[in-house]
Amino acid sequence: MVEIANPIYDVVFKYLMNDEKVAKLLLSAIIGKEVVSLEFRPTEHHFPVGELLAVLRMDFTARIVDADGRQELIILELQKAKLASDIMRFRRYLGEQYANKENVVHEPAPEYPYRKALPILSIYFLGHTLDHVKAPVLRVNRRYIDAATGEQIHEKEAFIESLTHDSIIIQIPYLKGRRRTELEQLLALFDQSSATDDPHFLAVSEEALPERYRPLLRRLQKAVADPVVRQSMDAEDDLIEEIKDYQRLVSEKENIISEKENVISEKENIISEKENIISEKESVISEKEKIISEKDKKIKRAILEFHAAGTDIQKLADIFGLSPDEIAAVLKSKK
Repeated sequence: MVEIANPIYDVVFKYLMNDEKVAKLLLSAIIGKEVVSLEFRPTEHHFPVGELLAVLRMDFTARIVDADGRQELIILELQKAKLASDIMRFRRYLGEQYANKENVVHEPAPEYPYRKALPILSIYFLGHTLDHVKAPVLRVNRRYIDAATGEQIHEKEAFIESLTHDSIIIQIPYLKGRRRTELEQLLALFDQSSATDDPHFLAVSEEALPERYRPLLRRLQKAVADPVVRQSMDAEDDLIEEIKDYQRLVSEKENIISEKENVISEKENIISEKENIISEKESVISEKEKIISEKDKKIKRAILEFHAAGTDIQKLADIFGLSPDEIAAVLKSKK
């Protein structure tokens, strides 16, 4: 067994891919065709940790030429930990590559040269798993299908190739114990079940690795001795933990806010119910007041009719259960 630097760390992956021969070997194995030319372009996102300016996140692009002379843009995303912002960051970076005016091929033409958009292939190394698919290496390949006949069309169209792309997803947790193909044997260099007591390093079997891929192992062995690589791995761990702590804090605050909103909503419902009850009571009172008003009008009419017929005030008071003064007030209001 030999000890290598853990390539799921951005700084180690960059160190690995900075060797052109090694980068060609890895990409050729993953995409399944020989890469004869490579222009590797990592984009670093730096964050300060104390006095150290550390790399937390790197986006990798590689402009390749295969054995058939076909040019292609490879996008590599290496995601060690599952973070809430993953999908949107992947989409944003992918969009940037589609919009990048440098990602074109200058084609000669009889009248004038023109630019053709580079086909894109995205490769995702995930330190976590997808929700349903358990394959260590997943190839998402487009097919051209005649919608009427269901027949597959094999000729490639520049329009389609420029606006859609294939993907390869490598689920690192599912590499454990999987050595069925040459690619899976190569990807054993990423198998986290081989981690030593220090997760920065893996212990791997040189004999189990196909000989033509051993330059990758040698490169990762060299990274072990590089003090800058070691320091950057420590910083990356610290930063990811800080981000996880921040996300936990945000999640807790969101839960607290959600609970408070539920309490407020319940209180608003209670208030609304009370307002409805009050409204109903007011309606009842209003109805009762109308009834009382109608009764008062009927009594007043009756008093006036009896008085017009010659009934005196005292007798009217006895008949209607009112005082003589109240009877007099009713008679007065008529006048």
